[in-house]
Amino acid sequence: MGQSVTPERPVGTGWIKALKLTMATWPYGALSVLGAVSAFGAYTSMYAFRKAFAAGSYSGLEFLNVDYKAWLVIAQILGYTLSKFYGIKFIAEIKAMNRGKAILVLVGISWLALLGFSIVPAPYNIIFLFINGCPLGMIWGLVFGYLEGRRATEFMAAVLSISLIFASGFVKTVGRTLITDFQVSEYQMPFLTGAIFAIPLLLFVLLLELMPPPDAKDKQMRTERVAMSASDRRAFIARFLPGIILTIIVYVLLTVMRDVRDNFEVEIWAGLGVNSNSIYTYIDSIISVAVLIGMSLLILVKDNLKAFSIIHVFIFCGCLLAGGSTILFKADIISPTTWMTLAGLGLYAGYVPYNAIFFERMIAAFNYKSNVGFIMYVADAIGYLGSISVLMVKELGHSKVSWNVFFQNGLIIMSVVGASAALLSSIYFSQSARRSLAQNKTLNLSVI
Repeated sequence: MGQSVTPERPVGTGWIKALKLTMATWPYGALSVLGAVSAFGAYTSMYAFRKAFAAGSYSGLEFLNVDYKAWLVIAQILGYTLSKFYGIKFIAEIKAMNRGKAILVLVGISWLALLGFSIVPAPYNIIFLFINGCPLGMIWGLVFGYLEGRRATEFMAAVLSISLIFASGFVKTVGRTLITDFQVSEYQMPFLTGAIFAIPLLLFVLLLELMPPPDAKDKQMRTERVAMSASDRRAFIARFLPGIILTIIVYVLLTVMRDVRDNFEVEIWAGLGVNSNSIYTYIDSIISVAVLIGMSLLILVKDNLKAFSIIHVFIFCGCLLAGGSTILFKADIISPTTWMTLAGLGLYAGYVPYNAIFFERMIAAFNYKSNVGFIMYVADAIGYLGSISVLMVKELGHSKVSWNVFFQNGLIIMSVVGASAALLSSIYFSQSARRSLAQNKTLNLSVI
């Protein structure tokens, strides 16, 4: 997500300039590792400002006959969704020189909103979760902009995407620890959790700023990434419309179920009879390592179209694993912990590629000058719109259904529909690539 670094990017002054010049001489592999770790750290730190509130249960509270925590989730996702829609334009057009400043300003606004949440009494503090979500939807695109369009993008993006899994459990563990071990109020906990991660965020953003832009070989292998005007964006959509529609169908389903797991994991585990502050980090660490290995291995596949096809296989199998493990659990064949591990693995095996390498390889495979940020934010905006719609329908129409049961039933539906759409998407893009290749051969022959 986000645009590539442009050659015109200023190198800074003083010690920052010296560091940038020094890093420009580093081996490519070392820079890739640094970029991966810095992106992972920056986004994990951001998660502390976004998801710490979900570690609280806020039990026994309702507003307008709807569970108070559900209101918090809906308010934040609504702000996050609006941010994604604005990000379609913002991320596609932002200049590289403004990226780091934008990250810090946006996270700072969200942190101030958490301060308001801790001071204003419930339920009036719900509005602050909406304000908190508004800036944070653009962070992924800003961070990914440092990584895209490079021959090591798979590795770096895979590490970054692991933060989607690891950070969720890690932040919940930190939040629950503040509540249970340090007797911090559930309302003060999100702001204090953000305070813990403020300095790490500054450090990791600085390291990202020090990364040199993609080199000539990167551009040759992955297609040059450029800012996109409104007409460029319309042309891109028109060129790949059927595939984009199928992609969005899968992504919406994955986003909905991933958000349910992310926001109500405490309630799901409680419904399974498991109460442990460490279970979140433990399970998510297993999933993180498995997904990281799978995504990173794609760096070995140099052919972009072949890699794009393999990514479809990841998504297809992920959907089936999430649904299949749920059926086994409902049949009492596997334990709750095994089910949550396998379901989470399948869910993120499908979800992470869209946030890391799906659009990266798509652009490279079709040699289409553009940037990942634009199309990623189109998918994200619709995905989160679907997520908040499902949450509101569930709370307003089926509030008696537990999140545990809702999650199980949702995974089965996602598995069937998502796997089918992923298969059709693979077929469409394969046929489109063959048509493009045939047209290019005909054009070359006519020129000769």
